[in-house]
Amino acid sequence: MRRKTFDALLTSAGLVLAIVLVAAGGLLLWAHNFVDNQVHSQLAAQKIFFPKAGSESLEDPAVKPYLSQYAGQQLVTGAQAEAYANHFIAVHIQEMAGGKTYSQLSQESQANPTDTKLAGQVQTVFRGETLRGLLLNAYAFGKMGQIALIAAITAFAAAGLLLVMSALGYAHLRRVPVEAEVMPKLTGAVPHTA
Repeated sequence: MRRKTFDALLTSAGLVLAIVLVAAGGLLLWAHNFVDNQVHSQLAAQKIFFPKAGSESLEDPAVKPYLSQYAGQQLVTGAQAEAYANHFIAVHIQEMAGGKTYSQLSQESQANPTDTKLAGQVQTVFRGETLRGLLLNAYAFGKMGQIALIAAITAFAAAGLLLVMSALGYAHLRRVPVEAEVMPKLTGAVPHTA
């Protein structure tokens, strides 16, 4: 195969791959923006606020190191949702339920249907665990949005590199003699020396 043809094919393939990576990067960037906007708008609509700085709620050692940075803020990001779910709701549910899960409390309540205090506790734990699960879903989607952004940046960087290499490849094509072969020893062609 002629060296010029081989180089042209590789350079063109690099250019096509760069275009594909730009398109993929654009789609990934769109995905990041969509997820980020959805997580923000859905969490903002819930109007959940972290306890204010200095409040008693933040003094618990199981809470303070995780929530102090968000004191008084509205919960609107995936990272905030994860902190609130795991270090505020979960801590209070564990304290209230004595470390028991909703399932365990529900079984106890079914075994003792006249215990109204236990029935109320079951409902409160169920609601807390449901909110916690919803917030952790928002966290997961927020994390996927971050991954999409990293992937978009990587795709754009790779596309830029391929574009530069393709430009250098096309510049190199002008310098390759028409009669040069890719593997002259295998094809029996006489190697061309420049």
